Amino acid sequence: MAEQMWGGRFEKSTDEMINEFQASIGFDKRMYREDVAGSIAHAKMLAKCGIISEEDKEAIIQGLHDILLQIEEGEFDFSVDLEDIHMNIEKRLTESIGEAGGRLHTARSRNDQVALDTHMYVRRRTVEVMEAICNLQQALAETAAKNREVVMPGYTHLQRAQPILFAHHLLAYFGMLARDFERFRGVYRRADIMPLGAGALAGTTFPIDREFVAAHLDFEQIYGNSLDAVSDRDYIMEFLAAASILMVHLSRLSEETILWCSREFSFVELDDAHCTGSSMMPQKKNPDVSELVRGKTGRVIGHLMAMLTTVKGLPLAYNKDLQEDKEGIFDAIDTVKFSLEVYARLVRGMKVKQDVMKRAVTEDFSNATDLADYLVKKGLPFRQAHAVSGQAVHDCLARGIYLQDMTLEEYQRLSPLFDRDIYDAISPETCVKNRNSLGGTSYEQVQRQLSAARKLLDSEQKLQQELAEKQIKV
Repeated sequence: MAEQMWGGRFEKSTDEMINEFQASIGFDKRMYREDVAGSIAHAKMLAKCGIISEEDKEAIIQGLHDILLQIEEGEFDFSVDLEDIHMNIEKRLTESIGEAGGRLHTARSRNDQVALDTHMYVRRRTVEVMEAICNLQQALAETAAKNREVVMPGYTHLQRAQPILFAHHLLAYFGMLARDFERFRGVYRRADIMPLGAGALAGTTFPIDREFVAAHLDFEQIYGNSLDAVSDRDYIMEFLAAASILMVHLSRLSEETILWCSREFSFVELDDAHCTGSSMMPQKKNPDVSELVRGKTGRVIGHLMAMLTTVKGLPLAYNKDLQEDKEGIFDAIDTVKFSLEVYARLVRGMKVKQDVMKRAVTEDFSNATDLADYLVKKGLPFRQAHAVSGQAVHDCLARGIYLQDMTLEEYQRLSPLFDRDIYDAISPETCVKNRNSLGGTSYEQVQRQLSAARKLLDSEQKLQQELAEKQIKV
């Protein structure tokens, strides 16, 4: 029968099937660094407050460092019978150092211990996600800068709308990622609250020093309510919400990348190293990275829905249901980090086909708005100018030509306001240049956006590095 460290009240050991069902060691063992760091801080606090001796403290700390080394060298055998990472480490510690190991759990519960571990884990991995966001932003800014003169069709309803700069399009995703970075910064703040000392739900009878532990583990805040401390999973839900929005952004970029590298668009070509072929069709070059990221978006959103559903009906304080917070957040972290990292490589390896994009904005009617604007600047009310431009498009479609193919005489039959400068006014480059309103697609505005992007990226990277330096070092 399985030996349980909490079994004093029970006459029977837990059924082996139940053991397997409730054990979390298969996935929560990834929090071993956090568990060791939290236990070291707790032991130091217990000794400082006179709850355990200095000798016991030193033995506990040395024992925990030995266990950390064993785990990192693959020499630690995790036991399902001991349920989770906390009990596995405590059992090995007690076996190694004797009674001192049994004193470590004084003034704490697994409820506040697991909350501490999860807070520290999410905090650390959030910083890594923020770093990966910066890396992809850097890749987008670099690719935009290299292709700042490239004109492409802008779309609405997936129909060609107006000429824009390719750099302008990429910088739109830079902006989305900037908001993602801010969201994860908020996640970090909500994870940066220290729960240890809450006990199982009501605090402890021992004279502990929670401020000491918080300072030792670099927490900015401490939970002021013990019930809230052990039951709060807002920061996990918030991480999953931020991750879901981020993945939606990557999924939208994926959809466009898939279209752009298709034969029908042929705006870009992806590096061979980022694609696969077909086992049957030799000509195929499949954008698997983009398709997988698009697919994995649903997976991350699913984890958010699962967590919201798990928590929605739970009474205070701790319930075993909360064990279900781990696998979803762990998988979401892995998925988001990997998606960001592979996308940075894909963007940097992308070949932009300037000639194809230029042809696309030349052989279409995306300059029709500029035709109308030309007449407005000559004094015609916009609604009348819109009608004239629409008639010009109609006539061209009937003849199989484009606006730049019409003669000046044909234009002047539509409106006497047309002159020879109409051809320059409706060239793709002029259409782009003239959209110089703040945030527009003009060469000048895109250059401003690039400069602002570099400045913002410097600020983000500085913050990310500052937060990275605060993470636990065991």
